[in-house]
Amino acid sequence: MPETQQVFVGSKNPMTYVLACITGLNETDGDVEILARGRSISRAVDAVEILKRQFKPNLNVKSVEIGTDELPNRDSDGTRHISKIKIVIADAE
Repeated sequence: MPETQQVFVGSKNPMTYVLACITGLNETDGDVEILARGRSISRAVDAVEILKRQFKPNLNVKSVEIGTDELPNRDSDGTRHISKIKIVIADAE
């Protein structure tokens, strides 16, 4: 079974995540999952688009999943809902 690499997107420059994806695609024959939550979602989408347009025009976006995580509140009791995204990519075959 092919190995899956994961790239967690945070607050760094999108090119950082593009390079992490290229490394992940080169190191394994499997997929690369790009995972982001909250405000980092747009940065994850930007990274995939940069990767597709400038580095790997034949990139295969296998799936895009969206959802919500329930996390404990920092300031008070209770929970808060944070949007999340998972983009699965692979080299074109």
